[in-house]
Amino acid sequence: MKRKQELLKALSDCVVDMEDESVVQVAMEYVAAGYPALEGIIQGLTDGMQRAAALYEAEEYYIPELLICSDAMYNGLAVLRPHAENTASLKKHRIVIGVVEGDTHDIGKNLVKIMLETAGYEMHDLGRDVALPRFVDKAIEVDADVVAMSSLMSTTMSGMAEVIKMLEEAGIRDRVKVIIGGAPISLAFAQRIGADGYSANAIEAVRMVDRLLGIAPATMGIAP
Repeated sequence: MKRKQELLKALSDCVVDMEDESVVQVAMEYVAAGYPALEGIIQGLTDGMQRAAALYEAEEYYIPELLICSDAMYNGLAVLRPHAENTASLKKHRIVIGVVEGDTHDIGKNLVKIMLETAGYEMHDLGRDVALPRFVDKAIEVDADVVAMSSLMSTTMSGMAEVIKMLEEAGIRDRVKVIIGGAPISLAFAQRIGADGYSANAIEAVRMVDRLLGIAPATMGIAP
């Protein structure tokens, strides 16, 4: 048991310490020892990403550090996930995310995606400069619970309102939550266009989605 805990801590440390190469060896050692891969994902890699998120929130880490931490997490996932007996438990709800049409700034969107994926959500990333109907089409295709849109340009943020109208026209608005974010976005704008929520940062986005979907933060592994 001690060996298992040591490896779980090593997985977590690799992520928070940005050891994106070392984590692969630790993950392979964990699997070779016969320990449950799902626990390695949740209690090791996810724990490390949560620790990194806390450092980011405390302004001890910044975007570059958080992105390297996420690289480490994904490298570890590539080793552990094929051995997980029940990865479905990591995919409780589906979220479609993307940067609205006309905007190619995606760092903020990528951070939100990382944190939501770390929290256990199944992410469907449309990327940047996404044609507005694609949000609706993808939401229907994957039976999404949430559509998340971002924009860093005031000239493109109006597209968010259009997507909400398209969701209404498709008859799925009542079962799909819509969250938005980005530098020019405000709570007042979100309320004006009928979005369900607005977040100023990636950590708050996770808490907001948890609230909107009625999920206890502890269930998904993000501190309240």
